[in-house]
Amino acid sequence: MVTEGFPFDESTLVFKVAGKIFLIAALDEWPLRFNVKCHPELAQSLRETYEETVLPGYHMNKSNWNTIVCDGALNDQQLLDMIDHSYEEVVKTLPKKVRITIE
Repeated sequence: MVTEGFPFDESTLVFKVAGKIFLIAALDEWPLRFNVKCHPELAQSLRETYEETVLPGYHMNKSNWNTIVCDGALNDQQLLDMIDHSYEEVVKTLPKKVRITIE
């Protein structure tokens, strides 16, 4: 039930679950940057731990979204965990009848 597309421009890749965004990647940025949804307390903790790499979400709600800079400070598993967490944060806000169809 995950879809991907370029609804904003040809360099901003957006991933959605049930029509709701959980990942936005700026493909023309170097190093790569992407936005993910995050529980507010975890978002703040990650920003404090990785000050140069985890930033408040660019053009997003700063309490619920982080911008991740893929500069090597985080390993692949940490990046994947952040994406999974974002997906889960979005899925848990969906109506139960929709969640049942994707779980």
